[in-house]
Amino acid sequence: MSLNGKKIAILVDQMYQEMEVWYPLYRLREAGARVVTVGATAGETYKSKLGYPCVAEISYDVARAEDFDGVVAPGGFAPDFIRRHPLAIDFVRQTSAQGKLVAAICHGPWVLCSAGVLKGRRATSFFAIKDDVVNAGALWEDSEVVIDGNIVTSRKPDDLPAFMLACIAVAGK
Repeated sequence: MSLNGKKIAILVDQMYQEMEVWYPLYRLREAGARVVTVGATAGETYKSKLGYPCVAEISYDVARAEDFDGVVAPGGFAPDFIRRHPLAIDFVRQTSAQGKLVAAICHGPWVLCSAGVLKGRRATSFFAIKDDVVNAGALWEDSEVVIDGNIVTSRKPDDLPAFMLACIAVAGK
C-alpha cells in the first residue's frame, strides 16, 4: 500500500529503543510517507538505550495534528520522558480525535495512557506495563498487534513486521 502524500510523526526522546524508531521510520518512508521526528527541542539529538543518535526535526510546540496523518510512539524508556511534555500528549490526543493513525509499541502505550485515548479500546503493550494500559481503560490482550480503529499497538521488537503492516494499512485509509 502506498502512503504517498502522507506525513507521519515519530516521537523521540532519550533512551528510545533503536529498532522501534528506525524500523518504522524506514518502513514508512519505503511506503512513500514523509516521516518527521518530533521531540521536545527541534535540532536536539536524543540517544537511544545503546547511544544511537536521532535528531528531532521539529518540536512539540510547532507540531500540529492537522498537519500529520499519524503518529508513532516507540518503546524503550523514551515514552516515560515523552509523556512529561503536555504538548506531546496534546498532539497525540488531537491526532486520535481526528481519527488518524495513533500507533505505539512496547512501552509506547504509556504515551497513549497519558493522552487518554485508550479508554474502552482494545490494545496491547510490553507485559510490564499491562497494568498501566488496563488502568487507562483499555481492554488489554497478548497479541503481536492489535488494531482498534485508528489505534495500533504491539508488544515488542519481534512484533515490528506485523506492527508496521498494520500501521501502513491504517494510515493508508
